[in-house]
Amino acid sequence: MKWNYNLKQKLAGYLFITPSMIGIIFFFLVPALFSFYLMFTDWTYMSGKSPEFIGIDNFNRLFNDGSFYRSIKNTFIFVMSVPVSMFISFFIAYFLNRKVYFQKLLRSMYFLPYVMNGVAIAFVWMLLFEPQNGPINGTLRAIGISDPPGWLSTTNTSIYAIVIIQVWIMIGYNMIIYLAALQEVSPELLEAAKIDGAKSNQIVRHIMLPLISPSSFLLLITGFIGAIKSFGIIQAITGGGPGDSTTVLSLYIYKSAFRYYEMGFASAASWVLFAFVLILMLFNWYGQKKWVHYG
Repeated sequence: MKWNYNLKQKLAGYLFITPSMIGIIFFFLVPALFSFYLMFTDWTYMSGKSPEFIGIDNFNRLFNDGSFYRSIKNTFIFVMSVPVSMFISFFIAYFLNRKVYFQKLLRSMYFLPYVMNGVAIAFVWMLLFEPQNGPINGTLRAIGISDPPGWLSTTNTSIYAIVIIQVWIMIGYNMIIYLAALQEVSPELLEAAKIDGAKSNQIVRHIMLPLISPSSFLLLITGFIGAIKSFGIIQAITGGGPGDSTTVLSLYIYKSAFRYYEMGFASAASWVLFAFVLILMLFNWYGQKKWVHYG
């Protein structure tokens, strides 16, 4: 009787996870295996020809392409938005965790950009960064900067403008996570530290940051993955331009696959992206043993 009950429980569990497993198999595993096959072939999707096996020629072409290295450089710069956003978010959460006026309103306002429509965000920031009549450059001129940056219109500053936008978007989400973590810090522990003569910066550095380090690790991992594969906001604002100054690796793959229809070449680039993500995650996973404190 007990065996039948356990069997029914297992079957019920498998039944519940079956839809998710079907989705993972057909929308993730099968395309990944197909992409692994395609990266060794020359296949132009719209040509009507079958994939032709060419070995590692796609990788030889990839590693001799200057645009590929620029996309890696841009990806590294864009990924730096993650620690910057986390740093700003922590201090916002720190102050909003205290008794301040309009606390709930401020929390909602900071979180709002994260849930806004990406196209709306792109349109607003394009207006703000407009080099001639935009309010940002207008403010810079008003404080004495006669030649403000071109922001999205020049190759030297466009990627940094995109980083600013990404930081602004992610602050709200990171703040909410940090706020939840800070509220779990024992008030008695903080009070004891104050009685022992610890200053505010010492409390933050030696008590708060170690206690919320698991949340920091979560934000770092998810933030890096999200930033590396980020596509929509860059496509909506610059489309990778001017030139290829804001083309990150995910956008480089998209252009290869769906603008030039070179599926084999795009598959090779996508597996390089996968390797890039894997190495970064392994580095963070083993590095967290030195700075993440559980329990």
